[in-house]
Amino acid sequence: MPVYLLDKELTFPAPEDANEEGIVAVGGDVSPERLLVAYRSGIFPWPARGYPLLWFSPDPRFALEPSRAHVSRSLRKVIRKEQLRVSADTAFGDVITACAAVPRPHQQGTWITRELQHGYLGLHELGYAHSIEAWRNDQLVGGLYGVALGKTFAGESMFASEPDASKVAFTTLLGHLAMWGFRVVDCQVHTEHLARFGATMWPRERFLSEWRAAVDEPSVLAPWQLTLSPQQALERLQPEV
Repeated sequence: MPVYLLDKELTFPAPEDANEEGIVAVGGDVSPERLLVAYRSGIFPWPARGYPLLWFSPDPRFALEPSRAHVSRSLRKVIRKEQLRVSADTAFGDVITACAAVPRPHQQGTWITRELQHGYLGLHELGYAHSIEAWRNDQLVGGLYGVALGKTFAGESMFASEPDASKVAFTTLLGHLAMWGFRVVDCQVHTEHLARFGATMWPRERFLSEWRAAVDEPSVLAPWQLTLSPQQALERLQPEV
């Protein structure tokens, strides 16, 4: 199946037209405006060394419903110690820089290129990209960032400089997303880390149907205000079975 080559027009082919590898299109830039069009369509960028910029809509898609997320007993014990403070949209640049620096198994360098960082920083300034930060005292020790449109959240990357810090941040985010009525968290591709929170493989048809129904609902723009502590956010989620 041929793959669509992007030009200066801010348009994408239908995500259902992706090839067997999930590639919808190649090329184009990563301006905030193009990123918004892509995410609204259920498409995300994923650069690969030696190739033009790749845009994906994989089938199946790893995804999670915030209201059905659950947290392991061991992580619950960590959260109940109340040793970390979690905030949102106070250190976006630091979080994305830290995510880009995380070593990835079987990868050379990072897929979070400098161009992508600038694109997401632009999305953050527009109110659509968000960071969740975990702090020990005044030191940033973990976090994640992603894109929120309507009642959807597309998780992009996370980091932790001490054990469980990113998990505490993600748990706090999930509790707020459940409270705010968010319907889909896009985890993109399978990881054991996110599977433990309840993420599963969704057929593309299901993912796009639920994504399209939720993406046009009113957005909660940055800066986000987290009103729940990690412990309070935990109470909004399902226990580990």
